[in-house]
Amino acid sequence: MSGMAYVRFQSPDRSPRGHFPGIFALANGLARDGRLTEEQHRFWRAANDWYDAAYTDPSRVDPSVYDPEVNPGAVAWFKVSAAHLLDRVPGYLALLAAHGVAYERLESADPGRVVYEDEVQIVVVPHSRRTLPRP
Repeated sequence: MSGMAYVRFQSPDRSPRGHFPGIFALANGLARDGRLTEEQHRFWRAANDWYDAAYTDPSRVDPSVYDPEVNPGAVAWFKVSAAHLLDRVPGYLALLAAHGVAYERLESADPGRVVYEDEVQIVVVPHSRRTLPRP
């Protein structure tokens, strides 16, 4: 897959567990903490339901994919060819921005050791525990 690009949206800051949470985890945290307005909560619920139906949760295929002992630091990246999934990301970014939650967009042709792959995403153990440099 030479030249294939991957994209990930994540917090620029490490969580207490040592990883950089993705935008879905960040939005889910806002919802869990009761910080969303009624309208934002409706968007979040509908968007999460849409994503749950639109693509596979890697941990349902391989329960060990995110196991910190087996695959330390494993994170998911979208394939840039997954336009139908990426087209809906701006709604999450707007939600995060409305609450002052920082995020960054990363792109890489080689974000790490692939531990799961399907037609729209990969899950990798990063080459290092640092954030990848911006292109």
